[in-house]
Amino acid sequence: MIKSNSEEWKNGSAKSITFIVTKDCQLACKYCYLVGKNAKERMSWSVAKQAIDYILDNKRDFHEESVIWEFIGGEPCLEIDLIDKICDYLKVEMFLRRHSWFDSYRFSFSTNGINYHEKKVQQFIEKNLKHLSIGITIDGTEMKHDLNRVYKITKKGSYKDVVCNIPLWLKQFPGGSTKVTISSPDLPYIKESVLHLYSLGIHEVNINCVFEDVWQNGDDRIFEEQLLQLADEIIDNNYYQNYVCSFFSENLGKPLDCLQQNHNWCGAGMMLAIDAAGDFYPCTRFAQYSLRNKKAIKVGNIRDGIDRNKLRPFLTLDRCTQSVQECIDCEVAEGCAWCQGENYDAAATSTIYQRATSICKMHKARVRANNYYWNKLYRKLELQGENSLKIKM
Repeated sequence: MIKSNSEEWKNGSAKSITFIVTKDCQLACKYCYLVGKNAKERMSWSVAKQAIDYILDNKRDFHEESVIWEFIGGEPCLEIDLIDKICDYLKVEMFLRRHSWFDSYRFSFSTNGINYHEKKVQQFIEKNLKHLSIGITIDGTEMKHDLNRVYKITKKGSYKDVVCNIPLWLKQFPGGSTKVTISSPDLPYIKESVLHLYSLGIHEVNINCVFEDVWQNGDDRIFEEQLLQLADEIIDNNYYQNYVCSFFSENLGKPLDCLQQNHNWCGAGMMLAIDAAGDFYPCTRFAQYSLRNKKAIKVGNIRDGIDRNKLRPFLTLDRCTQSVQECIDCEVAEGCAWCQGENYDAAATSTIYQRATSICKMHKARVRANNYYWNKLYRKLELQGENSLKIKM
């Protein structure tokens, strides 16, 4: 069994700093949480430079030994010229300042893959490959992908414009993993989509269900059945030897102890996001274009710096302070994820301490299928071991 290729860089200890370089995108994905995408809000070089200077000047607030400079949209490749300029400036400034982050950094972004082959994007990749991580989002088969990932103007599916760039991407990033999103309409296509991505040469498929309240009665049963079928395919055809699917994990579906395992799921508050206006957020999900119902939560800006009082509530977040008792006592709590921004947006009040539970039944369905997967796999491995022993004897 192979391990995931996408282990967190520096074991997750690196500071994550995100530039929201644009709120524009060629696509209008039906499950996208970015409800305020537009072509007007684009980061200027002046704002980007001020943000970088502030961050590099204030080591007290950014004391981690390593850093991930992340770029997000919309679609970040639409602003590849700006990203290139930012990265050049970062490399020079970290060197000139003898900053501890010099040679302990990564540039990272996820792209819809449409512009991946273009000359400017390829020049950027060639120049920064040693310190670069890029993921292309492809949802599976053409049918599943095109159900949701459609062009905003023509409403046509984008699969054919993405899949043609996968071979080039895998050549440059051989261990590249893709991120697949599951929503209610595309549940019946999970099994065939994961197998299709394997057939494209993608060895690691990371999948998650949307956190928003979109799930219908019976979706958990469809979900579980698809995962059971996928488990059979992976085990019966020995895909587990060379491929990974994040829906199946040994660390899933056990009780959690609030005294020993009481950490927040995500890094909201430990990260920093910067938008085109130069405002700071604890995560991109707290910027206004990510919120349906609530006002953005800002924790500072490039002129005044970070407001520690506004940041402090995020630093106290943990599992038990935001979960209802049913979640705390849940016998399959381990691996049940949440999004801090969705918690805030879906809460009855303007609190960040009310956990959204729309994904509960989907998590439980995943746990049941996960138990089936590992029981079947270990029975197979045990039998193979017995047969191997008999042959040796």
